[in-house]
Amino acid sequence: MSTIQIDAEEIALEVLNAFDTGESIQPFSARGGPSLADAYGVTAAIRGQREARGETHAGRKIGFTNRTIWPIYNVDGPIWGDMWDRTVFNLTEGSEFSVDGLHEPRIEPEIAFCLARSPEPGMDDATLLACCEWVAHCVEIVQSPYPGWKFQAPDTVCAGGLHGALLLAKRRVVTPDLLGPLGGFTCTLMRDGVEVETGSSENVLGGPLKALSHLVGLLAGDEINPPLGRGEIITTGTLTDAYPIAPGESWSTRLQGFDLPSVSIAFV
Repeated sequence: MSTIQIDAEEIALEVLNAFDTGESIQPFSARGGPSLADAYGVTAAIRGQREARGETHAGRKIGFTNRTIWPIYNVDGPIWGDMWDRTVFNLTEGSEFSVDGLHEPRIEPEIAFCLARSPEPGMDDATLLACCEWVAHCVEIVQSPYPGWKFQAPDTVCAGGLHGALLLAKRRVVTPDLLGPLGGFTCTLMRDGVEVETGSSENVLGGPLKALSHLVGLLAGDEINPPLGRGEIITTGTLTDAYPIAPGESWSTRLQGFDLPSVSIAFV
């Protein structure tokens, strides 16, 4: 348990106000808490407050599945947060996206699934893939209301998993033959046409389906937050490190070993 008595609703209000106003806040860990378990109580409180003001739940994002970056962000395992109808967007040719109002935004290339049915813990990869309706390449725009991206793992959960926006490329209907490519592909991230980093599917807990399975297992032991359900979009974590973005930059991706449309986006 945390070393302080926390009020999940109060923390949720502070976090939402920070996102609404663009103001930064002090990490909650610097104030004595909460624990990771308490932080998922804040997740539930934020969800309730967002729904009360008319937002519709769209799915979950999994964060810190890329084990290569754990030391950079002072975490030692994956976390998750909710996504909303106001934060999920479909990309088209020549898409632009405004980063106005986001806290120190960064870009993460990922793979997202949409669920056709609820998955269960312990499913093998083929059975889990059969629970998915479509798959898409995407970038998540993450943000940190904590200055300088300095935080502890519970802080990231309190901040909605650091979710800012999800930008989805063209979707592909899931078929069994995608099982192989999902387990072995690379993704090159580029800024203004210059390669920044190449990551692999192995980085996200061994592959996007492994990351999805991890989330299913986490939620099975969660007494506060609901399990995954039909229609939810699940984005499985960054294939590379997260990189700062700014207006005037154009970012794109190139997948090798997985036949999915790539991402191209100009930030304004």
